[in-house]
Amino acid sequence: MFDFKYFTPTKVVFGRNTESRVADLVKEFGGTKILIHYGGGSVVRSGLLKRVTDTLDSAGISYVTLGGAVPNPHLGLVYEGIELCRKEKVDFLLAVGGGSAIDSAKAIGYGVANEGDVWDFYDYKRKAAGCLPIGVILTIAATGSEMSDSSVITKEEGLVKRGYSSDYARPKFAIMNPELTMTLPDYQTACGCTDIMMHTMERYFTNGGNMEITDALAEGLLRTVKKNALILHEDPKNYDARAEVMWAGSISHNGLTGCGNDGGDWMTHKLEHELGGLYDVAHGAGLAAIWGSWARYVYKDCLPRFKRFAQNVMEVEKVGSDEEIALAGIEALEDFFRRIGMPTNLRELGVKPTEDELALMAKKCAIGVGGEKGSAKVLNEEAMLAIYRASM
Repeated sequence: MFDFKYFTPTKVVFGRNTESRVADLVKEFGGTKILIHYGGGSVVRSGLLKRVTDTLDSAGISYVTLGGAVPNPHLGLVYEGIELCRKEKVDFLLAVGGGSAIDSAKAIGYGVANEGDVWDFYDYKRKAAGCLPIGVILTIAATGSEMSDSSVITKEEGLVKRGYSSDYARPKFAIMNPELTMTLPDYQTACGCTDIMMHTMERYFTNGGNMEITDALAEGLLRTVKKNALILHEDPKNYDARAEVMWAGSISHNGLTGCGNDGGDWMTHKLEHELGGLYDVAHGAGLAAIWGSWARYVYKDCLPRFKRFAQNVMEVEKVGSDEEIALAGIEALEDFFRRIGMPTNLRELGVKPTEDELALMAKKCAIGVGGEKGSAKVLNEEAMLAIYRASM
């Protein structure tokens, strides 16, 4: 195992009707003028946004609003939010929604707290020295951004999708009411469950430093999400299954399932970022479409982990060589994806890149990771292109 730092300062308030406590939490963390940042119309149609503003009005807390956060959130809206916050002298950000609204709020927070172009942080040109404080009311269990240090933003010019991570952006509080996720379409629920599993698996498939307790936590989380994703596929109003998935989403990306390892692989995410940037696909679906091709490309270099995954997570009972068991585990996860309506290749995802587009994605991915990256197996541009091709 490796030495590690575990820092998770977010205060979690979990359960039914917890959104009613938002004013007290904003006050607890010093907010006096808030930007409420949210996505599309669902937050409005459900009445959640009005409940939030009514609560803030009753508590005498001033606010301005900015909607419009979309999947693969755009840099242009981030710039708009930064300008609005400075104009209105906002001192606290409240993201109401899923990972897109939260990630966008984090980027706005960086932009307000630092001079210069906020894209510099996502373009790895400099590091942030602070971030406006952020609170979250979560409506989609998926990205884990409600407790994580990371955010991902898409720059419209050039369709460049990049992530930036800093402890400054960890939310001060996260309100999690599983009931708020019950109106999600089945596809979004499945995408969220996939993303949660992938955040755990990115940390699990490594060739550097593993802890038995961390592995046990990761494997338990993966089994739990797998089980409850199938329940929600049949019974989307099941509160207990919603709660299990929502809490798993936070744990999957707050650092707990990576303690003691080398930081994880992350190449499935990096490969998907280029898909998301170019085709604007749902993140979870993009991950499912690319994972099997990545896994078959790297598994021989990380065979003990893939065998353990097959046996402890996918519960493969196959008798045979380590390689046969590992491949059976990969196939079993793809079968699970199909059961919950997720794609397992780019054709099923609904995109048909040309050879030039595949090469462009590989080139942009290599640039985004600084040339090469990976822990299960280090990938360069040539390897990235091979995985994209295989995913067709």
